[in-house]
Amino acid sequence: MKLWERLFKKKGQINVEDVGGDRAQWSQVTLTRDQIKITDAGQRTQYVRRCMEQIQESATQLDTLAQEYNSVTAYLTDMEEVEALPEEDRERLNEVAKKLMTLEEERRVFTEKKIRMSDNRFRHMEQIQDDVPDGITRLKEAEDYQALVRQDLSRLDGERHAYRYRRDELLTIIENARSIAVISLVAMGFCVLMLFLLQVLLEIDTGIGYFLTILAGAITLTVLVVKHMDASHEIITVENSINKLILLQNRVKIRYVNNINLLDYMYTKFDVNHSGELAREWNLFLIEGEERRKLAENDEDLTFYQHELLRILRRYQIKDPNIWIGRSLALNNSKEMVEIRHHYIQRRQKLRKQMEYYKTLAENARNEVKELAAEYPEYAKEILAIVGEY
Repeated sequence: MKLWERLFKKKGQINVEDVGGDRAQWSQVTLTRDQIKITDAGQRTQYVRRCMEQIQESATQLDTLAQEYNSVTAYLTDMEEVEALPEEDRERLNEVAKKLMTLEEERRVFTEKKIRMSDNRFRHMEQIQDDVPDGITRLKEAEDYQALVRQDLSRLDGERHAYRYRRDELLTIIENARSIAVISLVAMGFCVLMLFLLQVLLEIDTGIGYFLTILAGAITLTVLVVKHMDASHEIITVENSINKLILLQNRVKIRYVNNINLLDYMYTKFDVNHSGELAREWNLFLIEGEERRKLAENDEDLTFYQHELLRILRRYQIKDPNIWIGRSLALNNSKEMVEIRHHYIQRRQKLRKQMEYYKTLAENARNEVKELAAEYPEYAKEILAIVGEY
């Protein structure tokens, strides 16, 4: 630190904070001759090389800073050129800038909107858009038909179970009629036998008994026969009805399966689970398509007015017209223009301070090498040889 202070006391003290960075950063390049033995060849050579490397590094930094300084100066010059444009061109420039601001705001609003449909889904809908309107109708009809067929199958199945239940009832009636007929015949036989015994053994007149027994048996058997015949005929009708229902169910099931296959194909084609989903996505696609169309028009208009802005600026001594594409607000707002100019002025001031610092640093390193050669002439040739390497 002693050499740092000695060198800068000779050439003028520099405040590190004025050129940016902190003291720890700049202290890394400080040279300290007090910490070396000049008579030691190794330390002497290393010290001279550090001085030359400091000069070289300062030159590199100065080149970089000079380029940045020239760019900032060019931006400030461009701002002066823009503000000095002829009135007619400036009015046209402001008009174009206002249009760019409006278009950029429209684009910002669109890009900030919640995504309605992914790009993959949108492209898929684009590919099938000609089929979608009719597809929604067909899909809805197929789903409605599917519901009706399902209801028909359920109704037919209910009727078939009802007929089977009736058939079981009729079979029970027939079986009961047969059993009652057998019992009636046995009872008639028993009555006739009892009447015969009464007539033979007790010599009772049983003519009326025979008559009543035969009459009761005849009536009973007649009723049973009628019931048996009615039940038998109804069973035939029920069996026919069951067979017809089975045939009808089979036909309905075939239509049901065909409709299921159609629905599966359409669901796969449109990549949906039901017609309502397809209708919803179609509406989203129409909205998204309209907004994307507007965005495409917005892009075309942006490109047009950007080219128009560049065309106006290129007619004058504007070094970098492209930078004004993103500064449409400044072209219409003097306050914004002042803030940008102030920003560039601050940047240039800081660059100038850094350049002054590196110039001083390089000059001090050169003076240090000269003083070292002058104070120790016996090492001057060696020092000049090292300087010659750089």
